[in-house]
Amino acid sequence: MNTNQCQSGHNATPDNGERDLDNLLERINSLTSATEANSDSSRNVFPHQLERVSREEIDALGSLSKPITANPRVDDQGFVPRRPGTLVEAKVTENKLEELVLKFLLARGDSSGRQIAEQVRLPFILVEKLLSRLKTEQLIAYVGQSAMNDYLCRLSESGCNRARMYSSICTYYGAAPVALSDYIHSVKAQTIEGQYPTREVLLAAFSDLLIDESILGRLGPAISSGRGMFLYGYPGNGKTSIAERVTKSFGPYIWIPRAIATDGEVIRLFDSMCHEEVPLETGSSLIDNNEVDHRWVRIKRPTIVVGGELTMEHLELTYNAETGISEAPVQLKSNCGILVIDDFGRQKMRVDELLNRWIVPLEKRYDFLNLTSGKKIQVPFDQLVIFSTNLEPRDLVDDAFMRRIPYKIEVTDPSKANFCKLFKIMAKVLDVPFDPKAVEYLIRTHYEPTNRPFRNCQPRDLLLQIRNYCNYNQLPVMMSPESFDFAADCYFSVM
Repeated sequence: MNTNQCQSGHNATPDNGERDLDNLLERINSLTSATEANSDSSRNVFPHQLERVSREEIDALGSLSKPITANPRVDDQGFVPRRPGTLVEAKVTENKLEELVLKFLLARGDSSGRQIAEQVRLPFILVEKLLSRLKTEQLIAYVGQSAMNDYLCRLSESGCNRARMYSSICTYYGAAPVALSDYIHSVKAQTIEGQYPTREVLLAAFSDLLIDESILGRLGPAISSGRGMFLYGYPGNGKTSIAERVTKSFGPYIWIPRAIATDGEVIRLFDSMCHEEVPLETGSSLIDNNEVDHRWVRIKRPTIVVGGELTMEHLELTYNAETGISEAPVQLKSNCGILVIDDFGRQKMRVDELLNRWIVPLEKRYDFLNLTSGKKIQVPFDQLVIFSTNLEPRDLVDDAFMRRIPYKIEVTDPSKANFCKLFKIMAKVLDVPFDPKAVEYLIRTHYEPTNRPFRNCQPRDLLLQIRNYCNYNQLPVMMSPESFDFAADCYFSVM
């Protein structure tokens, strides 16, 4: 099959496409059979025979097989990454799998086939075929039986040399990376855009937080937009707490790949510091765990908070020259979730640098990242970006950027009634008996004479002071004028 034939195959009718696929599969099967018939020379025959299948034919096979690919897909249970039946479905080349297996054996030593399959997160039947070839090529040896139809594998000297060569380029030997195209598909299937949380959903999401009805009324449309918003106001009024609870307004879980592969590079996406893994429950009625592609991780919909430490480097792929692995930037890790830019305006990078970097992604909902090869790749920019600041937004950004952040919500000081409610709520949380008369004494003595404003964080902070004071003095933990005097003197001494 030449290049023209491959191109015509792409544009052929379904019947012609199926016929081309059948012909190509027959050819590969015949080549494989030939190697089995010549077992004495199969070590040399298979690679050379396979080279007769042209690159265009392999590409055609991948293209023709797309309609029958079962991994991943969206069904009546939402997006679920399905277990691949072949390496073509997994979009993993045999060379890439060989690289991962040899590097794993080099690092870990003798391992069974099933241990290797568990490491690369692919079905054992796919790994078993590769191990058989590696043994034939004398890159590994079977040194003992581990279980039925499984053996302990050990690298040969030539296998060690090849593994070291692979490791000198990239040390990654974790789960087989997922193709970038599959990741993009998963983001589209799990996007927060188009989800419109109702008032009841928001009330449930904010059930553990006392929030003014007027603020909630403005938050609802902003969250439903799936775009971005400014939360601004005085420090201590819960802007970050509000932002973190917005995530609960959407679906609780999403699937992300452990790593992504594109143009021969590995991008690590799953980050235990940012993502909370939620394994499928045993006997789950949603989907059998054995049907899942374990290269993917089920996590809580992410909420990633970055503050004054944010730099331009955090917004790009971070390549480690020693390992050959790239780390995903924060906006990629927060896809399908919430990204909170806390203390906006106080980052190490200039405000205009951040705005210029994101002005197009916020508008178009996609971003461009640079690979080490110099190539740019397009990736989804699919999260609700919340800018939380103590400063006035109009003093930070220009009109062009303000237009792309359509919602600006001021988080105001609580009323006196809500301030007292917060004391009651936090007293229960911190196990301090609530005393309304003591709270009234605090307000009358330490707030009203100086017109000190109420802040949402103050009930929690003052009650912590009281608890520490009582514990130190071996007193019953309780609200009292004396304990509030001590707490207020410490807390407000320079405020």
